[in-house]
Amino acid sequence: MSKANTVSTIKQMVSDGEKFTMLTAYDATFASIFSTQGIETLLVGDSLGMVFQGQDSTLPVTVDDMIYHTRAVARGNKGSLLVADMPFNSYGTVEQALATAGKLMQAGAHMVKLEGGAWLCDAVKAMSQAGIPTCLHLGLTPQSVNKFGGYKVQGRDEAAAQKMINDALALAEAGADFILLECVPSDLAKALTETVPVPVIGIGAGAATDGQVLVCYDMLGLTQHRLPRFVKNYMSEANTWEQAVNSFKTDVKSGNFPAAEHTFE
Repeated sequence: MSKANTVSTIKQMVSDGEKFTMLTAYDATFASIFSTQGIETLLVGDSLGMVFQGQDSTLPVTVDDMIYHTRAVARGNKGSLLVADMPFNSYGTVEQALATAGKLMQAGAHMVKLEGGAWLCDAVKAMSQAGIPTCLHLGLTPQSVNKFGGYKVQGRDEAAAQKMINDALALAEAGADFILLECVPSDLAKALTETVPVPVIGIGAGAATDGQVLVCYDMLGLTQHRLPRFVKNYMSEANTWEQAVNSFKTDVKSGNFPAAEHTFE
């Protein structure tokens, strides 16, 4: 990678009409492979609870877990923008959010990601003022799986869709730098991406978003469970991890991924 990616360089890419890529990474080896293949953003996801720790959900993941893995990824990173998840129950108040985000930034993150809507505006504003970039996760937010009653597509009715757009606009106004949409209808993702003045990343949100993210274990076929609809196993047609990662990047840039079979209507 010729130069380090930053919030500003990603926003310029989107302004120039170029899509960007994100993969999860939980250790230095994956971080090195992904970043040297030109993946613009790495996500130290609390998904590590399920794919790395063997938990049933992301809820058991602690701030200390996230600090440990963020440090490991930062050591292997070769120029990608490093985003770290703020885990369940670590940002319920502005003060708690600032404390958690500060620890993750000190561990090597360049941005933190939070799950939730407009109720987080005060925390987002405070973090922005403190120099902490934020990505806000809307749609299917795994930390709320018990509230949702399972992993379900979100925003299918008109009221829920409008609320998601309103939340995204409010969060961007409060200072959010990115929005991430998970498992929402492609038409809603397109409308939100066209409306919100910050880059929008999708996973199971169609091809109209500015960027695409996948869990690395899923896109490399390193999983024992049935792959979600929105995932493509890039190792099925590759001889090396590097080839698979490069194919993912090429497909996102060209608009070939996600295809219709990876999206929800």
